[in-house]
Amino acid sequence: MPQDSTTRFSNRVEDYVKYRPGYPPEVILFLQAQYNLDTGKIIADIGSGTGLSTAPFLEAGYRTYAVEPNAAMREKSVSLLQQYPGFKPVDGTAEHTGLPDQSVDAVIAGQAFHWFDRQAARTEFCRILQPTGIVALIWNERRILNQFEKEYDRLIQKHAKDYVQVSQRNINLQAIRDFFSPGTCYYDLFVNKQVFDFEGLEGRLLSSSYMPGRETEGYEAMHKELRLLFDRYQEAGTVTLNYDTKLYTGKLPARR
Repeated sequence: MPQDSTTRFSNRVEDYVKYRPGYPPEVILFLQAQYNLDTGKIIADIGSGTGLSTAPFLEAGYRTYAVEPNAAMREKSVSLLQQYPGFKPVDGTAEHTGLPDQSVDAVIAGQAFHWFDRQAARTEFCRILQPTGIVALIWNERRILNQFEKEYDRLIQKHAKDYVQVSQRNINLQAIRDFFSPGTCYYDLFVNKQVFDFEGLEGRLLSSSYMPGRETEGYEAMHKELRLLFDRYQEAGTVTLNYDTKLYTGKLPARR
């Protein structure tokens, strides 16, 4: 049985902060150009976690509600982002944000939408959004193209607990189109990457909730296999993880 999505990252916070990929600055520039999302607008980052998706908006000058149900991750975001005057942490979920009606101009969800009850979340987003507001769903999806990427993915599938069940790859384009229907969903793609030494690569692997933790059964075998993989493909002491940053945007017209 997959662990509750609101608690499953509680023991991954430090690795999550250090080793998860951020989002390219081109994403915000795109939203500003395509949707007139100037810095006077208010953002709700739903499933904000430790603040990886919140931080770029705060740095750009937006007021941002960071809605996160996991206490450990939310508390970490407070310690990292409390210096920004526009930062507003909220204990809430995608289905019950706790935000006022029509209080935000954009809802974003970075690496989080696949955890939501989509119908309930849509209803909630419609409630909290201004009539002209937008939704932006963002994922960093790891590429599986070169030989290192393929073997790294095989290692994940071999050692993971429930990777197949919880992977964001289970959310296909049709599911996202259905979420925006009867409105139109627009898709855009950005390039992203991380360069890691071995410690960083292991931290990136352990930041995923479906992988064995350092103190759990299965860790040693996974660690040894990862070490061999890194040694086989490293160049000058590093390997590169490449990502497609996928962005789905649109408005949520009411359904009859």
